[in-house]
Amino acid sequence: MNNVIKYVILIGLLCYSNPLFCQNSDELAPGYYVVVAAYAKSRENVAQNFVEVLRLKGLSPSYGFNSSRNLYFVYLKYFDNLKESLQDMKHTRGKGEFTDAWVRVVHGDIGSSGNVSSTSPAAPSSPPVTTERPNAADVPTETKPVAVDSQPASSALPPAESETEVTENPPIAQYPVMTLGNTEVFLSLYNARNNRIVDGMVEVVDTDRSRLMTKVKGNEYLLLPDPKSKSGQLTLICEAFGYRKIQEEINYPLPLADTVKSYIDLMGTTLVINFDLVRYHRGDIATLYNVYFFNDAALMLPESKFELNSLLQLMNENPNYKIRLHGHTNGNYTGKIFTAGKDKDYFSLDGAQQAMGSAKDLSRGRAEVIRDYLVSNGVSSSRMEIKAWGGKRPIYDKNSANAKKNVRVEVEILEE
Repeated sequence: MNNVIKYVILIGLLCYSNPLFCQNSDELAPGYYVVVAAYAKSRENVAQNFVEVLRLKGLSPSYGFNSSRNLYFVYLKYFDNLKESLQDMKHTRGKGEFTDAWVRVVHGDIGSSGNVSSTSPAAPSSPPVTTERPNAADVPTETKPVAVDSQPASSALPPAESETEVTENPPIAQYPVMTLGNTEVFLSLYNARNNRIVDGMVEVVDTDRSRLMTKVKGNEYLLLPDPKSKSGQLTLICEAFGYRKIQEEINYPLPLADTVKSYIDLMGTTLVINFDLVRYHRGDIATLYNVYFFNDAALMLPESKFELNSLLQLMNENPNYKIRLHGHTNGNYTGKIFTAGKDKDYFSLDGAQQAMGSAKDLSRGRAEVIRDYLVSNGVSSSRMEIKAWGGKRPIYDKNSANAKKNVRVEVEILEE
């Protein structure tokens, strides 16, 4: 009888005998977790019982909830350092009992939520966005690393009745010749200056043809696409709002030769590409590409909050920052403009006030509503200036397919 079947039987016995144990089910704090199992939100008792099984075996596991995945994760250790977590993952796999343990990454300020031990996570100060390593022996479904131009496997877990089904996981392959076609890559987005795991995107560019191949999320395990070029070079460009753009390169057919570079590490069978992110400096200008507005309104769509909160975090992190918000529209016209009503709801047309105004007025209103949102969250208005351009500085022709991108607000760093 293999170990997985034994665990299932033990968990079943514990579920019947004592369905609830006093374990830690807090939200996982920012950091790196060596994880061995994941369970749906409705199966916390199964996670608790599996923790108890592992403790009976002399281990010191714990578990916690991850809101972004809506899952409970059972983990053996917590780390505030990626390299150490990957080394421990390799060591854990090598013991033979958890041959497909993985590292779960929770982004945010490490240590900002209090001390986190290897068995007791603290709650983070903001909702985390995270990534998971596939192939845990105790996860009810198995998710393989996928090429970035493929549809990713679903992270949904199966119904409760399939929970006792046991399948053997294939061994982790070690190929005689490592290429990026058979070697998973982990893109680590990190700000070492304030010990923060950063959420962001990475552009994958065919270096020879200067052609964008795809965009992928940072802090994820994945397989990079083959440029099928003479040199085999890929350029990786990291973009995360609030941080300067970073560009690194890696060779598709011969990635091992690149491990001599300071930003690339080989951890077991995984290549880690480190993007050491740096905050904006004076004179930098960044566009709030993910802040969207209702038509003819200085009011934002609700999905704008994530990037607005990234700007808020930037301002709170460095009280010396002073910025100028540049408002832009698509074309010059006069018409109705909707602004926030007495309830100061910046994300809804309900109760909005209506007036007539020019494109320049609209661009000013859109910059002002971002300023007002920051002020409502504790940022002094004296740290922000407004510049309204109307449609004077378009990026694209106002009648082109990309004309909507002319509607934007830019952030200029005046002082740091």
